[in-house]
Amino acid sequence: MAGGRGGAASHAAVVVSAAALAVACCCMGVAGAATYYVGDGGGWSLSSASWPNGKQFRAGDVLVFRYSPWIHNVVAVGEDGYARCATPAGARTYESGNDAVRLARGDNRFMCTRFYHCNLGMKMVVNAA
Repeated sequence: MAGGRGGAASHAAVVVSAAALAVACCCMGVAGAATYYVGDGGGWSLSSASWPNGKQFRAGDVLVFRYSPWIHNVVAVGEDGYARCATPAGARTYESGNDAVRLARGDNRFMCTRFYHCNLGMKMVVNAA
């Protein structure tokens, strides 16, 4: 009998250890994520297009777009929408003036669709490894 209870205790310890490892791995990815403020002190603006240059982004990092919502917005688009400054059906549009967007792996494209700002160059691509 004692061997049976010891076996159950060992099994429970393994299950608890595995669960703790899974939680640790999950949390490490979140804890390792960086937060970037688009445009730094200037916020999301007509001069933000070059802001990502020289920065190393990773999937899971968060971009915070700060802007005046009556002047700008943020639209996450694919390659075609970006090239044409067009908002495709289903595109995610942010309009709060303080939007946090988690980066996906690969190219993440953003533009402003208010007052033809995209056509004036208010768009950017952020590549996340």
